[in-house]
Amino acid sequence: MAPVNLAIIYYSATGTIHALARAAAEGAEKAGAHVRLRKVAETAPPEAISANPAWGQHIEDTADVVQAGLDDLVWADAVLFGTPTRFGNPASQLRAFIDATGPLWFQGMLADKVYSAFTASNTAHGGQESTILALGNTFYHWGGIIVPPGYTDPIQFQSGNPYGTSHVTGDGAPGEVPLDAARYQARRVVDTAASLKAGRAA
Repeated sequence: MAPVNLAIIYYSATGTIHALARAAAEGAEKAGAHVRLRKVAETAPPEAISANPAWGQHIEDTADVVQAGLDDLVWADAVLFGTPTRFGNPASQLRAFIDATGPLWFQGMLADKVYSAFTASNTAHGGQESTILALGNTFYHWGGIIVPPGYTDPIQFQSGNPYGTSHVTGDGAPGEVPLDAARYQARRVVDTAASLKAGRAA
């Protein structure tokens, strides 16, 4: 059986989601997956970016990360999306990428893949769960198989979010609990996708 292809597609303004995405990539690779770590295009105006030094610095720091394309979705057996919360919803940059997937959806090319999501907000209860649930609405339309982490591993009782990995950026950079939760979530996604792939091959 060929390894699972996992695309981790994310948007990160100042680095928190990028850190979680990298941890997820580590977890997926340890589970035997082929991983594509992809950032979506930045669509914010230059004046907004320049008003926050950390934002501009992060763009420089991740210049080597490949930009996500629709071909990454076609290639993937499973997709893990990462986004900061924006008033309880995914960031517009990620939505712009998702909104361009209509032709793939129409051809049924997004169906029957495994999907999951992770997020971060500046404050506790800052829209984390609603952001992940909002992405779920898209997965339903695609005919995707949604795989949340749930409370299926001890790390989840520390991280506390069964919908997907999340972090409060107001507390600083992600520590070991959210990073381990991201690694676990990715492993669960890969393991589930592997089981589905094996079942279909049989």
